[in-house]
Amino acid sequence: MTSEQQRLDDPAWRQWGPYVSDRQWGTVREDYSANGDAWNFTTHDRARSYAYRWGEDGIAGFCDDKQQMCLGLALWNGCDPILKERYFGLTNNEGNHGEDVKELYYYLDATPSHAYQRMLYKYPQQAYPYERLLAENRQRTRLEPEFELLDTGLFDDDRYFDVFIEYAKAGPRDILMIVTVHNRAARAQNPDPAVLHLLPTLWFRNTWHWGDDSDGVPRQRPALVLQPDGTVIAEGSALGQYVCHAEGKPTWLFCENETNTARLYNNHQGPRYPKDGINDHVLHGADTVNPASMGTKAAAHYTLTIDAGASATIRLRLTYAGTDGAGVDNPFADADAILVQRRADADAFYAHTHPARATPDEKTVQRQAFAGMLWSKQFYYYDVSRWLAGDANGPPPPPERLHGRNRTWLQLINAGVISMPDKWEYPWYAAWDWAFHCVTLAAIDPGFAKQQLMLLTNEWYMHPNGQLPAYEWNFSDVNPPVHAWAAWRMYQMDCECKPAGTEDLTFLRGVFHKLMLNFTWWVNRKDESGNNIFEGGFLGLDNIGVFDRNAVLPNGSHLEQADGTSWMAMYALNMMRIALELAAHDDVYDEMATKFFDHFLYIAGAMTSIGTANMGLWDEEDGFFYDQIRMSDGGIKRMRVRTMVGLIPMFAVEVLDHTLLNSRPAFVNRMTWFQDHRPDLYNQVSRYTEAGMHEKRLLSLLRGFRLKALLCRLLDETEFLSPHGVRAVSKVYRDQPYVFQLDHTTFTLTYTPAESDSGMFGGNSNWRGPVWMPVNYLLIESIQRFYDYFGDGFTVEYPVGSGRQITLKAVAAELTNRLISLFLADETGKRPVFGQHAKYQDPHFRDHILFYEYFDGDTGRGVGASHQTGWTSLIAELINRKYSSMA
Repeated sequence: MTSEQQRLDDPAWRQWGPYVSDRQWGTVREDYSANGDAWNFTTHDRARSYAYRWGEDGIAGFCDDKQQMCLGLALWNGCDPILKERYFGLTNNEGNHGEDVKELYYYLDATPSHAYQRMLYKYPQQAYPYERLLAENRQRTRLEPEFELLDTGLFDDDRYFDVFIEYAKAGPRDILMIVTVHNRAARAQNPDPAVLHLLPTLWFRNTWHWGDDSDGVPRQRPALVLQPDGTVIAEGSALGQYVCHAEGKPTWLFCENETNTARLYNNHQGPRYPKDGINDHVLHGADTVNPASMGTKAAAHYTLTIDAGASATIRLRLTYAGTDGAGVDNPFADADAILVQRRADADAFYAHTHPARATPDEKTVQRQAFAGMLWSKQFYYYDVSRWLAGDANGPPPPPERLHGRNRTWLQLINAGVISMPDKWEYPWYAAWDWAFHCVTLAAIDPGFAKQQLMLLTNEWYMHPNGQLPAYEWNFSDVNPPVHAWAAWRMYQMDCECKPAGTEDLTFLRGVFHKLMLNFTWWVNRKDESGNNIFEGGFLGLDNIGVFDRNAVLPNGSHLEQADGTSWMAMYALNMMRIALELAAHDDVYDEMATKFFDHFLYIAGAMTSIGTANMGLWDEEDGFFYDQIRMSDGGIKRMRVRTMVGLIPMFAVEVLDHTLLNSRPAFVNRMTWFQDHRPDLYNQVSRYTEAGMHEKRLLSLLRGFRLKALLCRLLDETEFLSPHGVRAVSKVYRDQPYVFQLDHTTFTLTYTPAESDSGMFGGNSNWRGPVWMPVNYLLIESIQRFYDYFGDGFTVEYPVGSGRQITLKAVAAELTNRLISLFLADETGKRPVFGQHAKYQDPHFRDHILFYEYFDGDTGRGVGASHQTGWTSLIAELINRKYSSMA
């Protein structure tokens, strides 16, 4: 085991990590408005002056796992109107494609214990263009590109700073912070030295004003106090006493992490040295810092003058004052050695993780994908009942809140470290993203991955009726039920690394029982007619539909969804497979396996043949699955538009080994019973009684001819297949938009390869063309499973129209390589993810990867949230799968 792997067995090493959000402002948690307008209640402009109720944000933030004390970085280039303490971005109403962070920062390295972390922030030497970014994006339409920070020209002549922030732990509670600044202006015309103010900042989350647990009693105010020797003592919190050392002789500035009521509310009875006191003092010389050198927020102020092409480094050390406080007398004597060792530990850990045959560029992509995943952990605190009721010593919330957002989730109390999709754009968990996060994390930290999946099904998260919370904006929304798939996938990955007989059955049993509650919720709440056809609304696919799939349809009609029903068929198979695994150790699970097998068959039968018209979701003429509307009179109106919705039925596939079946005779008897007594259902699915390669059996919604029909569409470059993965909507609708009429209203769907041209769901999400990583990952995995059954004897035409036949294994490999190519440098050195912007070819840019929310269906350019390493980090797993499939 590497040193890092050994640390993962010690919970103490996880206490401190990058658990500070990139954005707390504009979140639902901090919204106390009457109309639920979270973006405008706590804005970026107000954030520097407003003491948050539920969390903290910052640049390169590091904190303990209860976020009692935080360490982060603030900067000022001498030109900006405010201190740069947090990332700036556009709100949902300000961007022409919705919310969007307008900063350049990169998560470059991290280890799972957070013993080592490294990131980069790029900071212009001229005034940051806040107003220009707002004005330009406001005037652009949805049909125009977004105006980005690079488009302002501030980086064209290299007059900017590269600010590298590293954390290296000497021990679980002994943390080095190293900030290295490069002045990149060496190539600028007439380069001059540049001045940068660096302010590494230490602060306590404000728990003393509101109280931080269920009794609502205000807590004792902790304190940061400057000592005669230049250190700062942090005391008065449950963490115990810490000492902060700052190298050199910076000027320590102190204020309180409390709201500036004078600035925000014209109330001059507030704190003398409020949260923005350091900002006002550094920029304007105001007497807003405490001359007594104490407070709850403190910054070590360094003023650096750096020649063009040169660099400067400052270091801090935050150390527990107890037994692991070694190095207090000379805190930086061993700092270089600690940093070198932690970098070496990270190299050794990833050398053990990377596939041996992966290229250097693939290893770079994979390592940064894992880094982004680890940097995106966040302390997330949200108590819905307290949020709705308000705090005893604060103004009562408007009464409209009791009838608004999340009012039915009174049991939800979240307070812990969670894997986030994107700590700026989505600084709150999303249920189906979370499942994919866990699969990626399982490759480097299986213990944390399992803990995360169990957390989501905990009674403090799951609704008493069995529903999983979708996401903070609306917990009652519906996401695809992929959590049983994730649990089984993680269990398999874990088993591959463990000796036989040491499988984590405790995890598998625990998550299985919780997911049974969720499965029952789906059956009881999302099957409108009780016919095993499911309607989950938008199901995480936002605007993929012709119209809003969450909308109530006229005259009592309702939407029957090919994807909703397919997700449930997949869910049933995943639960069946988990039950079969558990049955090998406890016969009581045999009956559960047959229960989910039955569910799968009934769903499969309904998809093919439902209602008096015997009309299913499969269209024989087109060879595709479609959504349909069931009218109030029982009639059917089919929506014959080819989207990812019609490919999702491929996900419902399971291959059973004959040795497993031989050990479960009761289950086999049930399979045989359906063949004999319900041939109407048996004939609608793969013929699971027919042995495939190595005597395996196939359970799938698709028999061979339907699989070939779908793959014919999927592999057609004029339809779904793009140079870098599978599009969400067929490209045929670029020139011939799909038109649908309902109740005298005409709806149109057009293929849009990148940003959305529809405001249907707000935000910047678009499922009408681009490549999305999670569904592509599931497609590849499903095709590989089909290959495990059919073997080399089952082939499909590729390229379509060429007459050339390839195996399903080759199809999976082709899709895998196309997705990986999004991030790899091509023969010209360009990475498709960066698009055509010339600056990304710069040596100081080209190898720093961003993992976007989704990708242009034509070019592969990254679109949407720029740091959604969350599910896009699946690329790291695909690199593993690429080489494991070659074995």
